Parts: sequence; C-alpha cells; structure tokens
Amino acid sequence: MKKNKQIKPNLKSEPVAEIVKNPTMAWHKWLVLGFGIFLYFNTISHQYTQDDAIVIYDNIYTKAGVSGWKDIFTKDTFAGFFKDESKLNLVSGGRYRPFTLAMFALEYQIVGNKPWLSHLINILLFGFLCLMIYKLLEKMICWKNDTIKTRYLILTISLIFAAHPIHTEAVANIKGRDEIMAMLGSVLALYYLVKYIDVKNIKYLIISLICFFIGLLSKENTITFLGIAPLVLYFFRGNSLKSAIFNSALLWVPALLFLIIRTAVVGNNFGNQPMELMNNPFLKFVNGEYIPFTAGEKLATIFYTLWKYIFLLLIPISLTHDYYPRYVDIMHFTDPSVIISILFYLSLIYFAIRGLKTKQLYSFGILYFLITISIVSNIVFPIGTNMSERFMFMPSLGFAICIGYLLQNIYEKSPKILYFGISGVMLLLFSIKTFSRNLVWKNDFTLFTTDVKTSFNSAKVLNAAAGSLWTESMKEEDPVKKQEMLTEALGYINKAIDVHPTYKNAYLIKGNILNNLKDYTNSFQAYEKALTFDNQFVDAKNNYAFTLREAGKLAGEKENNLPKAEKLLAKADSLLSNDPETMRLLGVINGIKGNHEVALRYFEKVLAINPSNASANLNLGQAYKNTGNNVLAEKYIQKALQLDPSLGKVK
Repeated sequence: MKKNKQIKPNLKSEPVAEIVKNPTMAWHKWLVLGFGIFLYFNTISHQYTQDDAIVIYDNIYTKAGVSGWKDIFTKDTFAGFFKDESKLNLVSGGRYRPFTLAMFALEYQIVGNKPWLSHLINILLFGFLCLMIYKLLEKMICWKNDTIKTRYLILTISLIFAAHPIHTEAVANIKGRDEIMAMLGSVLALYYLVKYIDVKNIKYLIISLICFFIGLLSKENTITFLGIAPLVLYFFRGNSLKSAIFNSALLWVPALLFLIIRTAVVGNNFGNQPMELMNNPFLKFVNGEYIPFTAGEKLATIFYTLWKYIFLLLIPISLTHDYYPRYVDIMHFTDPSVIISILFYLSLIYFAIRGLKTKQLYSFGILYFLITISIVSNIVFPIGTNMSERFMFMPSLGFAICIGYLLQNIYEKSPKILYFGISGVMLLLFSIKTFSRNLVWKNDFTLFTTDVKTSFNSAKVLNAAAGSLWTESMKEEDPVKKQEMLTEALGYINKAIDVHPTYKNAYLIKGNILNNLKDYTNSFQAYEKALTFDNQFVDAKNNYAFTLREAGKLAGEKENNLPKAEKLLAKADSLLSNDPETMRLLGVINGIKGNHEVALRYFEKVLAINPSNASANLNLGQAYKNTGNNVLAEKYIQKALQLDPSLGKVK
C-alpha cells in the first residue's frame, strides 16, 4: 500500500517555477494536430493506388457497403478480393483486419467508387493520432516535470513523428488506414490506461480496453503494445516492473478475445511458407526451381533489412513503396552492412538495458522501437515480404523519442538557438520530402513509374511499371509516343523476368506488350510460358486467344495467307470458344474456301451470342443463300436490314 501512495503524482512537491501559462504552450497540441493535417492535405484529390484494390474497389464485401459487414467480420480480409478461398493460402498466416474494411465499406456506401472521402478521413485520423501522441507524451513525460523544457521535448517528438516522410505510404495510400487505426487504438488505450491509473475511474479503463480491441481489429501489430503498456507505467508512473505488468494486465482481455476470434476466422497457421517469390522473399532460384534460403542467408537478409530501416529513419531520401525481391538481395554474414546492422542493434540493446534501471527516456524509446518492430521483422513469423515503409509507422515513434532526447540535451547544454535551429531544419527537410513524396502517390501510374527507378531490382515493381505503361499506352494517340511507352515497358518486363524467371504475371504482361507492338510470334511464346506455370491462368488464355485472332486476321486480310489465318484462328477458338469475332472470321474463311456448311455453323454461333447484331444476321443470311436455302436467307437478310437499313447496298 505504501508503494501505491508513492506512485501518485504529488504536484505540490514538483517544481512549478517553469510551468508556463503561455498561450504558445497551450496551443502546442493544436499546432501538432494542424501540422499533421496540413502535411497530407495535398493527397485529398488522389486516386486509388496499390493495394486499395484488395480492400476497396475490387473487394466484393467492401463494395456491398454496410450489408457487407457480416462477411467482413467473419472472413479473411483478402476473401472479398480473391473470391476463392484456395487463394487465401498465398499469404502466410492470413489477415484479419475487419475494422478498417468496415470503415471503407461505409465510405463506399456513402460516395461510391470515389476515393476523396477515404483520403480525407485518412488525413484527419493522422492529424488526430499526432494530437493523441502529444497528449500521451504529456501524460508520460510531463507528469512529474512539467517545465518549458519538457513541453518543448514532447512538442518536438510529436512534430518529428508527424513530419517523417516514411509515413507517406500509411497516410497517402488509403489502405494504410489499418496502420493509422492500429496505432491510434494503441495510443488511446495507453492514454486512458494511464488516466485510469491516475484517477481510478473505471470508465477510463473501459475506454482503454475498447480502444485496444479496435486497434487489434485494425491490424495485428497492435498486440505489441501489451509489452509497451507496462513499460509506460514503469518509466513514467513509478511502478516496479512487477506492478507495471500487473496494472496493465487487463489489456490481455481484449487481446485474448481478438486472438480467439482471429483463430476462428483465419486459423493459426503462421508457419506455412508459400513457394512463390512474391509471397515468400526467402527463396532462391537454383537449377531451374525455387528453394528456401539457408538459415544463415535468411537471418543475414533479415539483419540487412533491419539496418535499412534505421537508414531510412535517419535519411529518408530514397523512398519506395516496393521492397520485394530482389530489391533486397540474398545477404550473408560476410556482408559489411549485415555486420554493421548486428553491431548497431547490439548497441541499441546495450543502451536500452543501461538506461532501464534509471528510467532514461532514451531507454524507453529504444525498447519501444525494438518491441514494435519485432512483429514485422520476419524473426517472429514470416510476413510475406522483406520490408516495407508502412511497417515503420508504429516503431518510428521510438525513433522520434530518441531524437527528441538528443535534442533535449542540446537544449540544456547549448544556446537555445542551436536547439531551435537543428529542430527547425530537420522538420523543414522532413516536411518538404513528405509533401513531395505525397505527389508520387497520386495514382498507380505515377507511383509505379517513379518507384521503379528506386526499386530497380524488384520483380514486383518492374512488373507493375510495365503493366501501367502498357495500360497508359492504350490511351495514347501519338503513335511515336505510344511506341516509346511500349518499348520502355518491354525493357521493364524483361528485367522482371530476369529477376523472377517463373513470374507468370510478368509473362502475361510481356505477351500484352508484344501484342501491341505487333510482334505476334514472341507474344505467343510469352503467353505459352505463362501457361506452363499455370495452365488455368484465365487472363493468359484469353489474351493468347485474342492475340491469335489478331494475327489470324492480319494473315488473312493483309498477307492473303488463308491457311495460316485459319490455323491461328482455329487455335484461338480452342482457347476461347465463345469469342464471336473469332467465329465470324472462321466463318468468312470457310465461306471463301467454299465450305458453306462449316461457315453456316460458325455464323449460327455468332448470331446466338449477338441476336440483335445486324452484321451477324446478314452473314448468316448470306451463308444460307450460299447453301441454297433462300427462304432462311431472305429471313435473316431482311432482319439485318431492319436492324441497320444502311446494309441494303450489301444485299
């Protein structure tokens, strides 16, 4: 009981000489809120990008609006996108993040397929998160020492977090809402837990538990705050570690409830390792097949990515949304960057332990960083990719705390102008980079064609950039520019295949590009290659059929080579048997060859698909006329003329 009395704040005994009622201090929190909103307001007119298709406009449950909530809360997050439960195994461990999907569904019901509302909500939620980080830091750091120095400390930490460019993926990309909501739920849970500890009002505990559950339903990394909560009470409320663990133990109630629900919905198989490079980065291509990394290669590669995170936090210049293989290559313990990473993280652990007993702020910042990064490190369980900037959204607060601590030392030991100068320059540079980086997230074309210059060895972004260039080339009317776009796309897709030789989607896009370049022979080979990796690849089958059809049409109309045309069209018909244009062309060829009965059957099939098409009726009428059935010939020719009188001249 005596200990409990000691941990209560005794404001009378604390230094109050520097507690300032300056309006600037009172408005610090509103400055943080406005700053967070301002930095991302230039994203409000952006389109959907990257993974927005998975959670919004290609997700059948999200597009169903509120009526889709039942499926959203009872199925894997990707179920509405894949629409095939067998494909859910492509992602190790499954995903259960229904809360943000439910938000997207409501937004979709309100405005439909228009992203502006979702972007606006992301912006406002991020601003609110920055505000709550400030208020949580205020409760933590200013509890016993509310001075000008500590007020500037928490302001600096909050502004560094708000401005850091590594957050652009989480805020500018609507799908990043799960990161924002997970951290917001975690921060609110901590804020109200501390409030409950201070005043013992049960309503604050209830709010804390609800917020934590919402965070968990938003994204699984919220669970790391089970380790952060006792640290907060230990460092900033005078609890012993044992008391801190006990006082925060109720957070396990929503955590266990979440784990039970999650397991019931998606299972608990975290060890399933797909043998597809885009879903398992720890594979290498040896003797024509993919095999897993050795244990040493895997661990060395993980340590390399952990160092990359530190580099990006310190110098966030070369940002990209894509860190897929082989942006991060196979690493070994002999690589200098791996050795540097190991030494750096050992140093972090040393300083965290050294400052633990004396409850130094830097120790808390380091421990916060290490705990929150653990779940996305690939050490605890596989996450399906090497790394991602959005994975730093939560851990970056630890970075901001440590930077704030270093700047505080400057504030104490140097002229104040140096503190404000360094802080101001850092925030200015971060803000400029964030503002400009936001522009890259305008749409998929801008994102992919920009980031491919950074992630130039990533099969995924090379594939995406090629696909975007191919799509945009279809809209281009200038033939010279169109040719340039297709040639650039071909260069990207060839490199993607070099990186990932069994990448079926890359072969599909290569076939599409070569089709538009009229290089039909190589286009055929690309589609055939895609089908060797997946003989049920529907897009490859269909596009192969369309390319065969175009090549057959060219052979017949331009080259006057009917045997070649018929062979190509027959193959197209075998791949896609209900394409009316292919059947029409086969009917024409057989008519020219005098095979009028065969031609008749093809034209009958065409008309069955398009009964109101004037040309289809006319072709069938002509076919009946060629077979000597003048009654039916007249019937279909007259119907064709009724549908389109301009065909009278043809008769």
